[in-house]
Amino acid sequence: MLTGIRRGIEKESLRVRPDGMLSETPHPARLGSALTHPHITTDFSESQLELITGVHADIDACLAELTELHQAVYHNIGDEVLWCASMPCGLPGDDEIPIGRYGASNVGRIKTVYRNGLAHRYGRRMQTISGIHYNFSLPETAWPELQRADERGGAAQAYQTDAYFSLIRNFRRHSWLLLYLLGNSPAVCASFVAGRAHGLQELTAGTLYLPASTSLRMSPLGYQSDAQASLAVSFNSLENYARSLYAALTEPYPRYAAIGIRDGEDYRQLSTSLLQIENEFYGTIRPKRPIRSGERPLHALGERGVEYVEVRCIDLDPFCPIGIAAVTIRFLDVFLLHCLLSDSPADTPAEIAANARNQLLVAERGREPEICLARGGKELTLAAWGKELLRECEPVAAALDDAHGGSAYRDGLAAAGAALADPAAPPAARILRAMATDYGNSNVRFGRAQSVRHRDGLLALPWGAELAARHARMAEESLAEQREIEAKDTVPFEIFRQQYMSQDLLSGIGL
Repeated sequence: MLTGIRRGIEKESLRVRPDGMLSETPHPARLGSALTHPHITTDFSESQLELITGVHADIDACLAELTELHQAVYHNIGDEVLWCASMPCGLPGDDEIPIGRYGASNVGRIKTVYRNGLAHRYGRRMQTISGIHYNFSLPETAWPELQRADERGGAAQAYQTDAYFSLIRNFRRHSWLLLYLLGNSPAVCASFVAGRAHGLQELTAGTLYLPASTSLRMSPLGYQSDAQASLAVSFNSLENYARSLYAALTEPYPRYAAIGIRDGEDYRQLSTSLLQIENEFYGTIRPKRPIRSGERPLHALGERGVEYVEVRCIDLDPFCPIGIAAVTIRFLDVFLLHCLLSDSPADTPAEIAANARNQLLVAERGREPEICLARGGKELTLAAWGKELLRECEPVAAALDDAHGGSAYRDGLAAAGAALADPAAPPAARILRAMATDYGNSNVRFGRAQSVRHRDGLLALPWGAELAARHARMAEESLAEQREIEAKDTVPFEIFRQQYMSQDLLSGIGL
């Protein structure tokens, strides 16, 4: 089981001009179709690449594929660089940030209209924040063994879905630890908050920060929504999860109803509900399963159950050319297995609120000495709770080392323990030191220098004619596939939108 853990990575990066400003050019045609390419697409913006690996049981193979995708990009984007950090580069005015375009097909237009809705609701700047999404699952052979050990009867798929929800509940309780240990975004270019109220401090002209922050990306400044704060989404079961989201997905929300769905032929958003679609819910982790073309995620979960979880709170590592290192993946695997195998009580509205407060506190002030978090109605220092969690992870790390050989997993836990004992050790502190030592405390100068260094290193790696031809072929095939999809469309877009939005989201869930 432990050698068969399955993982995949989705890595977002902004395309940036040599001067450190956001590129405003369309998605390069040489990279293929953002709609249909299996590995290279865009996220919110035309300027925001998303690189997607396949599913791997081997960490090195996963990172090798991610490296190759970076090489393919760099051989096709001229003098642009991929911004190495989660918080964005220098940004133009909000309206000048280009929204992702996916062609003239109905499925392509759905993606663009959804992004239009995000822009109207939250502004475009917030959507330029980038990160790592880490997809994690156990091999199929593991589930019968776990079900027997739990002495649980019933359908295998139902057991697997319940087990993943158990993992998610524990993850939400403890994910603040990942922000402390893996948070890489303590500072930001001032252009990100231009004309907007904020509580940041000036580090130097053009750079803002919080002295003890770990992850501005996961702070109130980042992927947060005042409107969504009213949602107390429960992960006690698939049924609870669906019920928690259903009203937000189906009932008009006054502030968004005022925006309207369309202005003539121009669409402003997909719907007037609090969430246009499920993906708009900003969570640190999601239950997932592959969806069919035109299918809603909640419908897929109800029909076929949870296949994997998507971890969404990982910042890009600006010291790593591809944004994430093997040591981080090993720690995530230990952490997620601990979440899966530990007792996971039902969540409550009070605990959900406390989890959210802990996340924001660690994101903004996590490196303050003796900072305290809420657990079970009481306060506990971050260091004490963190040590307790790492101690509970030790048997998991030992089992993974036994399965793979060596001591890499236990070494990673030991390094995490050292970081808990020293607020100067986490990566956010390292970034601030590097900015102060070599870049005059400038976030943009640091990010630009690191990004250029990574580009040069990746371009220096072997890139033979066979690799180049294979990626060129994938790009051409994706463009041809997009043209084929567009040629087959017969339904007017408004009818398609209504059909898409009216899917039975609770089908198969039993509500």
